[in-house]
Amino acid sequence: MPPPTPQAPASSKPNKFYFFYGHRNPSQNRPTVRGGLFSNRQTLKNPSKPRITQSLPFDIHKWDPHFLPNNNNNSPPSPETLFSASRRLSPIARFIVDAFRKNQDRWGPPVVAELNKLRRVPQNLVAEVLKVQTNPTLASQFFHWAGKQKGYKHNFASYNAFAYCLNRNNQFRAADQLPELMDSQGKLPSEKQFEILIRMHSDANRGLRVYHVYEKMKKFGVKPRVFLYNRVMDALVKTGHLDLALSVYDDFREDGLVEETVTFMILIKGLCKAGRVDEMLETIGRMRTKLCKPDVFAYTALVKMLVPEGNLDGCLRVWEEMKRDCVEPDVMAYATIITGLSKAGRFEEGYELFKEMKDKGRLIDRAIYTSLIESFVAAKKLGSAFDLLKDLVNSGYRADIGIYNSLIEGLCNVNKVEKAYKLFQVTICEGLEPDFLSLKPLLVFYAEEKQMEEFNKLLKEMQKLGFAVIDDLSKFFSHLVEKKGPILALETFTHLKEKGYTSVEMYNILMDSLHKIGKMKMALLLLDEMNGSNVKPDSFTYSTAILCLVDLGEIQEACECHNKIIEMSCVPSVAAYISLAKGLCNIGEIDAAMMLVRDCLGNVTSGPMEFKYSLTVIHACKSNDAEKVIDVLNEMMQQGCTPGNVIYSAVISGMCQYGTIEEARKVFSNMRERKLLTEANTIVYDEFLIDHMKKKTADLVLAGLKFFGLESKLKSKGCKWLPS
Repeated sequence: MPPPTPQAPASSKPNKFYFFYGHRNPSQNRPTVRGGLFSNRQTLKNPSKPRITQSLPFDIHKWDPHFLPNNNNNSPPSPETLFSASRRLSPIARFIVDAFRKNQDRWGPPVVAELNKLRRVPQNLVAEVLKVQTNPTLASQFFHWAGKQKGYKHNFASYNAFAYCLNRNNQFRAADQLPELMDSQGKLPSEKQFEILIRMHSDANRGLRVYHVYEKMKKFGVKPRVFLYNRVMDALVKTGHLDLALSVYDDFREDGLVEETVTFMILIKGLCKAGRVDEMLETIGRMRTKLCKPDVFAYTALVKMLVPEGNLDGCLRVWEEMKRDCVEPDVMAYATIITGLSKAGRFEEGYELFKEMKDKGRLIDRAIYTSLIESFVAAKKLGSAFDLLKDLVNSGYRADIGIYNSLIEGLCNVNKVEKAYKLFQVTICEGLEPDFLSLKPLLVFYAEEKQMEEFNKLLKEMQKLGFAVIDDLSKFFSHLVEKKGPILALETFTHLKEKGYTSVEMYNILMDSLHKIGKMKMALLLLDEMNGSNVKPDSFTYSTAILCLVDLGEIQEACECHNKIIEMSCVPSVAAYISLAKGLCNIGEIDAAMMLVRDCLGNVTSGPMEFKYSLTVIHACKSNDAEKVIDVLNEMMQQGCTPGNVIYSAVISGMCQYGTIEEARKVFSNMRERKLLTEANTIVYDEFLIDHMKKKTADLVLAGLKFFGLESKLKSKGCKWLPS
């Protein structure tokens, strides 16, 4: 019996990690595994002993990115993260990418040392790395490093990958220099390289860059194919450079190329969009002669382009060309042109096309009925509108709420309110769920005719139907103020207050409208009424009150309203800030006005330009030089902002704090000489300047007395000018 074979002792070395190269044949127990997947994914941890790193010769077969040291984090990165980032790269390409990542994507000697471990980096590997690179600077340095390898020359794939990398990282101007780089390295660019650049710019809507690449293409003597010509012209037309596109088309014809359908349609659409109908029709004629006549889809596209531009005459000329070519328009073309004619008020022409559709037995879309009904209602031809409604119902359609709203408004406009109310009841019976637009014409009619009983009945019906009555009444008052004026709205609101229909939004709408027509006292009466009711004013209410009080010259009361807004932890409106600041400047309260200016700029996202320049003026006053202040005022006027009392008050504040009275007077005299300041206002501002300087001087004296402790002694002697 032979002796038993001795078993080898268990090795303490970890298992090696292998790559699966290429495709492995699948079996029942083993699915397909592609190159780049790792086996034996384990985490090696030995916390008891410190890891000793030794410089060993590099072996690519032992390299695994999951176990490379990481200086920023002690724990290795998760395999899922690394695998998702480079799952389609070859192993050596992943090694290069990982060398970049280890050095924080910065090129330097450590990266070069890692790359020198590889014997050679071929062109396909350079292209593979550049395809996934997100750092354009690193990609450029790697590209130039690869080109310096002995016996190496970039091929078209590496150049193209570099161009894609630069464009992907918004370095498209650098990508446009690649043809020159290729030429300097002895590799003449082909049409493919220019096509890549043109496609990149075209996808990003950079029409002028497309033309720049096209000019460069001609400089290198490369003649585009018809496809590339079409791409260039399409990009120029889409970005609004039609004249450049036509110049490219001239080059196209000089090269002796034959137009395709796409070529003609690009030019036709561009001319159509620019409103050059005559040239467009000439191009259609050339297309008809050389190639073929446009089909229904091409004509429909032209109609859809002309209608939004409002060029209905050109649209009708295209329609005549369609008939000349014996092309039957489809439903989309009919719907587009009829809708455009109806919205433009040319409903007779739209209705003729509608009858033409019926004669041909075409399916008429409900949008066509809607546009025609609305145009007939706008022209007060309600009979024709209701005939179309009957035709709509007989055709098997169901009228939507928009059609009924249009008819209700039309009936109210011709004082047929009873029929309008019956039509409103029809919408309820049909379950169409009427909205506020259905009731707005009825409410306006009842308010205008003083039929408040009918008005109240309609409000009760609105409550039964689940309307938000208070919110809808706010919309109603906004519309009523805009169409009929605030007086009628105020009369209607007076009646509604007795029924309990009030809200702060209604008060705000009425106060704002009264202020706009100069009824300040009536607006303030509404504020007093709010203070005596359950409706509490908000910041908009007090902002409107500030505008009214300043216009009435009651600056102290306006300041109280401002303080109430601040107590509510709210911010006044910009208009209130401007009005109150000007009011304070008019009464000589310079410091309070400048505090309000700073408060406004600190609380408002985009403050008034006059407020911004007022702080700049104060800063310029620190030099005690009138010329610098005048330069600031000149810059302000160049920006279209005329100096006002806030700016002149800023000059007074800055010069009294940092400069002298003489320099301030130089500024005012300069404004007076340039007729930007009247003589009367110059005298007023000079008085404000003297008074403000006295206040500043008194404040300095008082501060000195407080510092030396002499204030109590002077008070005992009866100095009346000291504050109590």
